[in-house]
Amino acid sequence: MLPHWYGSDVTEVEARSPLPESPADSGSAGAAAPESPASGPPAESRGTLGTVRNAVLLLDLLSEGAAHQQLTDLAERSALSLPTVHRLLRSLVYAGLVEQDPRSSRYGLGAELVRLSQRYLGRLPVLAALSPYLLPLRDAVGSSVHIALLLRGSVAYVDRIDGRDAGLYRDPHRVLPALRTAPGRLLAARADDAGWQLAWAAASDPDQALADAERANWRAAPYLCVEDLGGFGVEVAVPIVDGAGRGVAALAVAVPEETVDSVAAHLSRAAAATGRTLGHG
Repeated sequence: MLPHWYGSDVTEVEARSPLPESPADSGSAGAAAPESPASGPPAESRGTLGTVRNAVLLLDLLSEGAAHQQLTDLAERSALSLPTVHRLLRSLVYAGLVEQDPRSSRYGLGAELVRLSQRYLGRLPVLAALSPYLLPLRDAVGSSVHIALLLRGSVAYVDRIDGRDAGLYRDPHRVLPALRTAPGRLLAARADDAGWQLAWAAASDPDQALADAERANWRAAPYLCVEDLGGFGVEVAVPIVDGAGRGVAALAVAVPEETVDSVAAHLSRAAAATGRTLGHG
């Protein structure tokens, strides 16, 4: 295995757990005891928050594994009651965020998520700022260029411009544990402690041990390389830093190991130009 390494000027979530069900969700007939002002927000406020967070938990579970999943499996994995899961799924189906297969009655992610995600990406300043540089960058490096974002402990490759290495079939949009990838390590290391902890919790034990030792180096690195998970040489990535000094995205390319330095230089110039554009926005 090829180890990670840094640019030449640098020396070498809490795990997901379900929310406890509120009295409104659990189907209990007993009334909750009244609370004093000092004891926290009203019960109905906490119940609403718990409902939303449990719905998000179900969406997260549906994003893993098979495309469509059984109601009983989702209840078991979420540790929520079967009636609660069924009620939440019905609401999500109504909103288009979840779909129910008419033949199997199993549940999967809904098409409305695509519309929302496209709206979200269309409003990201960094994607607009990158646009003028992507074609020249692709031509300079001779390979497909990927744009990666850090999202809740994962790195999502949200856009790409294909190079000569693309082949006949395009890879689907990838979402991977952040600390397994070069762009994820760069962005997680530059995130706040909460963002870093989400990435750390989503990582494997070996990646967690490596991250504990290397966070400061990853934060300072102008670029990082890891073995490409697709089997094409190495993945080299550089961060895009906005005017406030935040790592808002990363550029990544899979290239042969012998071209890393020249490719990193091209990526760094494009990232710096994008950062200047963001700083003037």
